[in-house]
Amino acid sequence: MPTVIALDVSLSMRRPVQGNISADNSQNEQLTRHHLAVQGINALLYYLQVNSKLEFVSLVVFSSLYEVVCPFTRDYDTIRAKLQNIEECDKTCIETALHGVNNVIMAEWGNTTACQVVLVTDGNPGVGPMSLGDSLNSLNVTREMNPFPLPFPYPGKLSIVCIASQQDRGLSVGLPLYQRLVELAGGDSTVMIPEGPLTKNSVVNCFQKLAESNYVSFQGYLKCGHLGSRILLSPAPLPYVKKTDFELVTGLIISKTIEICGFISVADVGSPSAISRHLVLPVSTEKTPSMQGISLEEDSDTDDNGDEGKVPSFCVLLHGALKVENMAALCLLNSDWYGFIYSWADTKKKSNLMLTVLEPGSDVVPWLGNFSNLGPIESSNKTSEAAFPVRPAEKRSYSQNAPSWIRQVGLQSDIQKILRHARKLPEKTQNFYKELNRLRRAALSMGFVELLEGLASIFERECTLLPPNLNPDCTIQMGHVAEMLRKPFSRELKNNITPVRTKFHHTE
Repeated sequence: MPTVIALDVSLSMRRPVQGNISADNSQNEQLTRHHLAVQGINALLYYLQVNSKLEFVSLVVFSSLYEVVCPFTRDYDTIRAKLQNIEECDKTCIETALHGVNNVIMAEWGNTTACQVVLVTDGNPGVGPMSLGDSLNSLNVTREMNPFPLPFPYPGKLSIVCIASQQDRGLSVGLPLYQRLVELAGGDSTVMIPEGPLTKNSVVNCFQKLAESNYVSFQGYLKCGHLGSRILLSPAPLPYVKKTDFELVTGLIISKTIEICGFISVADVGSPSAISRHLVLPVSTEKTPSMQGISLEEDSDTDDNGDEGKVPSFCVLLHGALKVENMAALCLLNSDWYGFIYSWADTKKKSNLMLTVLEPGSDVVPWLGNFSNLGPIESSNKTSEAAFPVRPAEKRSYSQNAPSWIRQVGLQSDIQKILRHARKLPEKTQNFYKELNRLRRAALSMGFVELLEGLASIFERECTLLPPNLNPDCTIQMGHVAEMLRKPFSRELKNNITPVRTKFHHTE
């Protein structure tokens, strides 16, 4: 899951550590808490580089303000380089740091992606009105404009690493406040302090322990009949938790052995509701008695020291077959818990094997029915017509293509399409008003009435920027539309904006 490292760069982080001299400097420069924090973050990045290469990491520094030093990336060397050129600032403000972290994650991943937040500080909670104590004391005060950033607006885990010794006076004051902070964050959030004296080794060991507990990879076995391969799921799937009206469902985890039950056309699968999606990566398979689905009597013709590209892999075989046949594999993740494995392309040239985890249960995809009723196609009645998904013969009123503004670029594209038609008036009058009313109805259906005022302003601005060689009907029609969009008439779904009659307008 994506990780944000928030590093405290306040003046207190530049305090020297007693008894620690930098061995890398000929002038025997004394180590500071900032130097130790950088060493610890580098240890964390090294662990990710070896064990979790697909993790996205972002670096944020904070004092009384925050700054995104490095946006989300998998290039850990870039983050290491940025760490070497960080300057100190003023005082610590933890609330500002958490607001900055939330802004970074929400802008990149939204509120549904689980993320890790690693906050690195010296244990000093700060002083004055921006201190952590002051922020926690104001929790009960209603703050409509700037609410407290915890709990996170997304599934998140907060890990606070205090670069301080157990006997640090500042830590004795700050530790109860940081404990309160992780309680607000919820989940498995923790506060970690280096064990023993504050040294480079103790700090590196603390970050190593953090990495080993927070970045546990999921390694399992994918089985299909007598074929199989060890796999790695990235990101690691989280235990299933669901709150219902009368109970809390917890403790469901994906089995280490994932078994393929059968294959089904991707078109029939459609886009069912899913809990999570994961990359399926093959790992070298070692035959041991504890593994299911592998016969120890069979000997491998290839060794680990051979060329990896020449080692047979069931995952490669499965990926190629699913991609060519445009099929998905229905797999059993645990007792009465299913998912689909399929080939997914992030670009035109590169595709990956993906696992979509469905809700627990055997009747979670309505158009497929109960999975226990599925069987080989040969056993079905061949005289019957095509199977699922069953599509109605009549055309439903809601089956028309509607605007989908999931991302900002979708809305921009629809507005640009209308403006292209506007510049070709009067020839494109019919297309211009058709797209305009389509956009207006979609905005009203969603309650997005601010879009109408925005469109009116865009049309007025376009009228002033049109080149003189365009037909005068462009200016007249856009001015008419801008005026109509601001009237109550345009707020009714049943009403359509129609062209204004001009000497340049011709009806077909």
